[in-house]
Amino acid sequence: MFVPSFYREPDNSWMVDLVRGNPLALAVSNGSPEDGPLATHLPVIFDPERSGDRPGRLPGATLLGHMNRANPHWSALRTGGILLLTFTGPHSYVSPTTYRTTPAAPTWNFTAVHARGVVEKIDSTRETLEVVQATVRAYEGEFGDGWDMTESVDYFRKILPAVGAFRFTVTGAEGMFKLSQEQPAEVRERVRESFGQSGCRYKRETAGLMSRLP
Repeated sequence: MFVPSFYREPDNSWMVDLVRGNPLALAVSNGSPEDGPLATHLPVIFDPERSGDRPGRLPGATLLGHMNRANPHWSALRTGGILLLTFTGPHSYVSPTTYRTTPAAPTWNFTAVHARGVVEKIDSTRETLEVVQATVRAYEGEFGDGWDMTESVDYFRKILPAVGAFRFTVTGAEGMFKLSQEQPAEVRERVRESFGQSGCRYKRETAGLMSRLP
């Protein structure tokens, strides 16, 4: 990913926070010359056994993910192969009316992380179930209502033959946090205030990140 110097993350924790808050990744890997790249949207979590509760850096971390085994992408994955996981965070259109200056050009403020790493396919039924359960615990704690999965574990076991789980060790990561840093301070503040007062959740979340900028 091309990241101009203006838009590099202020510190490594920004990338970790973005992945945790926006865990639906787009997984991309090379396909055949005839079919081209393969891409699958899938949920991922930090491996609670390897990454600690809140890792401070993305490179070196281990993520867990899973997809449908019927997906051709699963068959194409190989242990030891390279995978790219992309994550998209808060974003929104910036109208020149917000700048109150002329001439001006519209743009799009956005946040994204690209994590490159090595795949380890999980063959064990027990470990696959652990990945599913760990994913439920992570998402119920962060986004859900604390649903108790106890009575559904037997159901999980029934559907496990269709689940392809994997570990992903991050070898490198880039974050782009395009939040009007190239603009004069007074213009950037007008954009932040406009987004913060918007009824659009994406704009408010973008304003929140802009408030965290050094």
